[in-house]
Amino acid sequence: MSEENNAVAATGGTSLQVRNRVQSMTGAEKSAVILMALGENMAPVWDRLGEDEIREISHAMSGLGVVGSDLVEALISEFVNRMTNSGNIMGTYEQTHKLLMNFLPPDKVDALMEEIRGPAGRTMWDKLGNVNEIVLANYLKNEYPQTVAVVLSKVKADHAARVLAALPEEFAIECVQRMLRMEPVQRDILDKIENTLRSEFMSNLARTSKRDSHELMAEIFNSFDRQTEGRFINSLEERNRESADKIRALMFVFEDLSKLDPGGIQTLLRSVDKDKLALALKGASDDLRDLFLSNMSERAAKLLKDDMQSLGPVRLKDVDQAQTEMVFTAKDLAARGEIMLSDGGGDDELIY
Repeated sequence: MSEENNAVAATGGTSLQVRNRVQSMTGAEKSAVILMALGENMAPVWDRLGEDEIREISHAMSGLGVVGSDLVEALISEFVNRMTNSGNIMGTYEQTHKLLMNFLPPDKVDALMEEIRGPAGRTMWDKLGNVNEIVLANYLKNEYPQTVAVVLSKVKADHAARVLAALPEEFAIECVQRMLRMEPVQRDILDKIENTLRSEFMSNLARTSKRDSHELMAEIFNSFDRQTEGRFINSLEERNRESADKIRALMFVFEDLSKLDPGGIQTLLRSVDKDKLALALKGASDDLRDLFLSNMSERAAKLLKDDMQSLGPVRLKDVDQAQTEMVFTAKDLAARGEIMLSDGGGDDELIY
């Protein structure tokens, strides 16, 4: 980086100077700035880089000098805009599969792609437990009742109940009867059922589970602090309002905790450090604060109010961090099926 460029970067420079600098940078330099700006959060990205890529980016990083905030923001804005525009940076499921087939064994690729696009879970039965009951019922209704009985006996009771309710009534009753008479299933039969589910159902489910690039960007934006998130959303709105609106709609933010039912709030309260809770609610809206307090015992609510009052003035950065930690805790609980988020209608939707 030349002394002239260092000076421009250090002071931010004019908009024209920043744009010219962005255009003149190599891909390695741009990557280096973004990776440095996001710091330890990008460790998984480094793990997936090849030795040559790490070497090239490291060389670029060591020669960057001082990089001004305007240049950093311009580079990340460019990255965000490309990802949310035409999706050219984002590969499709088919493109990813084709690329991996060039250097990985087919069975390894199949397992990896299933993990990427399929439902979460360590075992086949964990994965089935995270498949929508309608989707699973539509597949199982074409199977033998005995096979369905085995499958439903291996998933959690509440999920099995929803699947049974979605099956044709006569077929569902036949499956119930088979489950009542069912004896321990031999290991080889169970393995055969698992392999069939993996090769027929899960692989098809994975191929049809397309992830929109806006969902990925919503996850990234969720990791920003409030001020950074606001800057990028506003900047993106100027360039692509439609994408900004989509990302905003997909983001799960602290105020969305107001959609938790009473049981979910109480579960979350038991999982959050009391000091973090006081700090997070210190900066919450009155309605959200009252909602959490109303789901606590009178004594616990009084103690929490005293804790919030004793904090005195607090930094917005600290409040943001505490609220973000609460959101992450809520997402973890939802992923384990311990809390649910009401959508305001008659049904419930898991937070992911």
